[in-house]
Amino acid sequence: METTELLKKVRQIEIKTRGLSRNIFAGQYHTAFKGRGMAFSEVREYQFGDDVRDIDWNVTARHHKPYIKVFEEERELTVMLLIDVSGSRNFGAVGESKKEVITEIAATLAFSAIQNNDKIGVIFFSDQIEKFIPPKKGKKHILYIIRELIDFQPEHTGTNLSLVLEYLTNAIKKRCTAFFISDFITEENFKNALSIANRKHDVVAVQVYDKRETELPNVGLMKMQDSERGEEKWIDTSSKRVRDTYSQWWSQRQSRVLDAARKSRVDITAIATDEDYVLALMNLFKHRG
Repeated sequence: METTELLKKVRQIEIKTRGLSRNIFAGQYHTAFKGRGMAFSEVREYQFGDDVRDIDWNVTARHHKPYIKVFEEERELTVMLLIDVSGSRNFGAVGESKKEVITEIAATLAFSAIQNNDKIGVIFFSDQIEKFIPPKKGKKHILYIIRELIDFQPEHTGTNLSLVLEYLTNAIKKRCTAFFISDFITEENFKNALSIANRKHDVVAVQVYDKRETELPNVGLMKMQDSERGEEKWIDTSSKRVRDTYSQWWSQRQSRVLDAARKSRVDITAIATDEDYVLALMNLFKHRG
């Protein structure tokens, strides 16, 4: 993408998503986060009803009367965006392409993080870790992220969900909230990696899909291409058996994704490319609140 065109697109995304994060998610943003860290604040004298487990025995011994440690919720969070950049993200038949919707969702979450003084980082993945942007704060940092969301060109086209989850688990030492944004089109079993990642961090899955992927239209012979492998084949969509088989494949695959999330205790929302992703995110945040 030419520099002038890229900057224009960055500005458009910034204006739209910054407004959404400020006007719509204000007041709801932090409800999306579970298990926020607790930071030590001070010690004070023990009062009736205080938890005895919070007694600071060293201070108590010095003053000859009980003192307790006071903790407060950490004000700073780390938010990670796990962005699927595999070949299938470029598909778009109904509404915008999956890439465009993923970009807007990620940018909205990024602006929400920055406006709440949280750090934001990104992991772009395909079947490899394509790029890691360490979590930071600031306007310059977020505009860099948006530029990468728009214009990043991956070297690979496949998908490996377990790989990025393992990378997250190992690379980010402090507990974070990770928004796992993908179409989840894969035959792999990533449940174990998802469970392990969610035990260390707070993982939220956001599935972006195109409704045309859920069923085949009856339009006769159709040439289909696997956008990740490059394979092409002709499909007779006039055959009800073919259409039913495809629908069954989609349903079974979707069931595996939802089952993996449920068993890993990961909240998940599915957003079609022609749907209002703002409403879907707000409902997700309310559910987690």
